[in-house]
Amino acid sequence: MTEQLFTDDAYARSCESRVAAHIEGGVVLESTVFYPLGGGQPGDTGVMKAAGGAELRIANTIKNQDQIVHVLEDGATMPDMGSLVTVELDWDRRYAHMRMHTCLHLLCSLIDGGVTGGSIGAEKSRLDFDLQDTALDKEQITADLNKLIEADHSLTSDWISDDDMASRPELVRTMSVKPPVGKGRVRLINVDGVDLQPCGGTHVRSTSEIGRVKIGKIENKGKHNRRVNVLFD
Repeated sequence: MTEQLFTDDAYARSCESRVAAHIEGGVVLESTVFYPLGGGQPGDTGVMKAAGGAELRIANTIKNQDQIVHVLEDGATMPDMGSLVTVELDWDRRYAHMRMHTCLHLLCSLIDGGVTGGSIGAEKSRLDFDLQDTALDKEQITADLNKLIEADHSLTSDWISDDDMASRPELVRTMSVKPPVGKGRVRLINVDGVDLQPCGGTHVRSTSEIGRVKIGKIENKGKHNRRVNVLFD
């Protein structure tokens, strides 16, 4: 199992760790600050510095059961098993994902509908909502989002047991992706006074870090789905 350092500190930009495995063009470390693709959030990219100063490009980060795989660019020479390496994030890209992911939590608090899908990007993100015959005013949503952002709400995380999670289904907003249960506990992200839901992604410490945003297109994607696009302003 890879120790997920980003869960406790999303602001950690690098770490030193030992190579635990090689898997299909990728490297598994004992611990990492790299977030793997999942929950609508892209896998992190960056560099891996191996012994002797060799710098390897990390093109993606994915999960393989309980392991996190740092996918190297084609043709890269794998670092030796058991060797110490340092990994460093493409920080600007990761930080944009943190800001966007937090913004989507705020969007959930403003639209009363189950989330049927979503995608996070460094410049543009989206959420799909299960809504039927519901008119959404993008100018009003933009104003309400920026009001929440400017209010500087703090974010904290906590853990509840799988049993507690099962007894509180109202916490789950996503209809297509369920929280990761089966490991004994689930992480909750709390935007103080605004939103509370299970989430394994990376977030900023305060809503003011998001910066101004705007709602782009609101699209009909089927009988019930309404797609709301969010961009940095």
